[in-house]
Amino acid sequence: MTDDSMLKVLPQQLPRPRDARTLRARPGDFPLVPRETALIVVDMQNAYASPGGYIDIQGFDVSGAKLVIERILRVIATARALGSPIIFFQNGWDPARHEAGTPDSPNWWKSNALKLMRADPKLDGTLITRGTWDYELVAELKPAPEDIVLNKTRYSGFWGTPLDAMLRARRIRNLLFVGIATNVCLESTLRDAYFLEYFPILIEDAALHAGPPEMQAATVFTVEKFFGWVTTTSDFCALSNR
Repeated sequence: MTDDSMLKVLPQQLPRPRDARTLRARPGDFPLVPRETALIVVDMQNAYASPGGYIDIQGFDVSGAKLVIERILRVIATARALGSPIIFFQNGWDPARHEAGTPDSPNWWKSNALKLMRADPKLDGTLITRGTWDYELVAELKPAPEDIVLNKTRYSGFWGTPLDAMLRARRIRNLLFVGIATNVCLESTLRDAYFLEYFPILIEDAALHAGPPEMQAATVFTVEKFFGWVTTTSDFCALSNR
């Protein structure tokens, strides 16, 4: 095992456009241009953030969601003040579950929501299904008319959605990530962003993991060392003094 404190820090400085703002981040400060930056809000649905939602029924701890919602509200307010577009994702399928796949799809076997609904007939059609309470965004995080809301049917927000085209049409280069779950849908989308030549930035305290605390720490480490940059709500909101 390698001690993180023993890893070499390779000095580097990103190009700094004249209209960039300095975002305190790890492994180094990031020159953020608001007009080239979008905020991605991942799956802040009742399913993942509310008692009685799918993740709670599955047995995951959602007690940390309240604080994450409060921080995301601050992040959204700052993104609006900076003039950066905001994109909300909702994860789930059509009521007939055509989008969920058949037994020929790994999603049919690995989706815990699908497994729960097959195991308990009372839950059938109630979990992350469009038109249900479970699928809805939490009440505190209602998109504004100018925001973009996209449905996704797999973990990554880039898979089977118009996200990439919409970002490129707006000349977006940098993506800020908040939401749930840090180690599943958020990380999947962030990794795809990196592969597609975007600059991903994780706001670590505005994201909630599924599973033990080590899952959050693992994603934060992976992003910082391999896929992007890591910052905090306070450091991002400092860009507009919010």
